[in-house]
Amino acid sequence: METNGIPSSAMVIVAHPDDAEFTMAGTVALWTHAGCHVTYVVCTDGNAGSHEPGMTRERLAEIRRREQRAACETLGVSEIVFLGHDDGQLQPNLELRRELVRVIRQHKPEVVLTSDPTRLFSGDRYINHPDHRAAGQAAVDAVAPASGMPLLWPELGAPHEVGRVYIYGSDQANEWVDIGDTLPVKIEALKKHASQLEDWDPTERITDWSVEVGKDHGLAHAESFRVMTLVRPEPEQAPEEEKEE
Repeated sequence: METNGIPSSAMVIVAHPDDAEFTMAGTVALWTHAGCHVTYVVCTDGNAGSHEPGMTRERLAEIRRREQRAACETLGVSEIVFLGHDDGQLQPNLELRRELVRVIRQHKPEVVLTSDPTRLFSGDRYINHPDHRAAGQAAVDAVAPASGMPLLWPELGAPHEVGRVYIYGSDQANEWVDIGDTLPVKIEALKKHASQLEDWDPTERITDWSVEVGKDHGLAHAESFRVMTLVRPEPEQAPEEEKEE
């Protein structure tokens, strides 16, 4: 049940360790601090994301899982599911959809947060990683309608309908989350991914992004989402004595 617009449970589905910290971790920290139970699902181990001489995929996978655990501890996230796919090879196929249906039915989140699978270009300097698009596509396909279909993969558990989906990176954002209080936590969590940041301090860029997102909406720092409401909450019933009046 939601309290002040914050769900009691949520699931973050991303492609790589550090994806959520770059994008939606301010919202995650806001929610966990309010008592929301958040589960992370990381589809790949990010085991191709290094140019360090002598690095191996196996060693990098261990490093990146360790960094993700440290970031989640900073954010107040206690549960992480690593699906273990290879970095750079993620496909939005039935195998991945089935895996995500399994974890959705197991954890039963009210809300799922993921990336926009339709976003290919950002400005004229960034082409969105295919793994980001694959994870987002598989996530929304697992949510609607797969996880709620009782006759589809019944061996994966009882069906579960996700109430809302928060899609990060959409050009059709309709909700802006005030992360003024949790921006420092987001930055601290991102810094746990030292293998990806090397000597770069992300503070200025992450702060500038949050200012840009919030400036037209009366917020000093914000993250934006396209929110899809799939299941509307039941209206609260008036007490019997009020009905009689």
